[in-house]
Amino acid sequence: MIVTDAQAFLDAVASRPAGPQLPATAKAAFLVSPIEFSLAAESASDNRYMDLDRKPDALHALAEHAELARRLSEDVPLVTFPGDPKASDGVFPNNAFATTPGRLIIGRMRHAVRQRETARADIRNWLGTLQDREVIDLSGRELVAELTGALVIDRSRGIGYCGLSERCDMAGARAMHEAFGLRLSYCFELAEGEYHTNVVLAILAGRAAIIAESGFRDSAAARAIASLYAPNIVSISDAQKQAFAANAISLSSGRVWMSARAASSLSAEQIEILERSGFVVGSVELAEIEKAGGSLRCCVGEIF
Repeated sequence: MIVTDAQAFLDAVASRPAGPQLPATAKAAFLVSPIEFSLAAESASDNRYMDLDRKPDALHALAEHAELARRLSEDVPLVTFPGDPKASDGVFPNNAFATTPGRLIIGRMRHAVRQRETARADIRNWLGTLQDREVIDLSGRELVAELTGALVIDRSRGIGYCGLSERCDMAGARAMHEAFGLRLSYCFELAEGEYHTNVVLAILAGRAAIIAESGFRDSAAARAIASLYAPNIVSISDAQKQAFAANAISLSSGRVWMSARAASSLSAEQIEILERSGFVVGSVELAEIEKAGGSLRCCVGEIF
């Protein structure tokens, strides 16, 4: 079922049987390293978190990324694919590739500079052929679907939260609903200037949420989602959203990962909410990578 307003979502949650519990967190993860890392003007055209005047240091970005891989591997087995110099800001593979048990899903990126990423044979073969997955390839369809950038998934419940913007249209939302085999998708418009849902919303192991209400065009959408995870809700300010506090991920049941900048923006009360929800906060310095308009969660492709 796909719904597009807050009350329909609440009614669907209340009326539909829960179904069997699904794995809440990934069994492994993958990254793509920054090689010749730089900013792409095309990507910046609809990403307000990018500033083309703030040039990243490519070597520092590489060091940050290596440390990210080392730290995340504390929670899950992890593989890092080499970056492609022709995709200079292609360090956010979760937009291009995603998995469910038995499936590899390939996204349809909006910008040509990002579309190069979905054509990578090495990642397709490693996640698809070598792992014997069915391949659902959206990259050639007439739609926009930037996977788990646009679609934040509560894997344990089979619910997808899809923010509509230039990076995901309704046709893309429908295609992702089917590809991920979701029980329920709630589609809503992001606020003006927002490009990805995972910058304004994080669902942590199916039992807590970080939400920036200012990132939703209709605040009723944010409140409806929050009601499903109360009282384990971290509501963040616009400034904290800008610091990527919602661009977080749980790769295990007991830890939430975010950038050092995001973690430092949280108040003691917000950290206490996460701790009461069963999470410790892990953080990694990503100052150079964040200049490309994404943060830690964007860097992580989940393997289910």
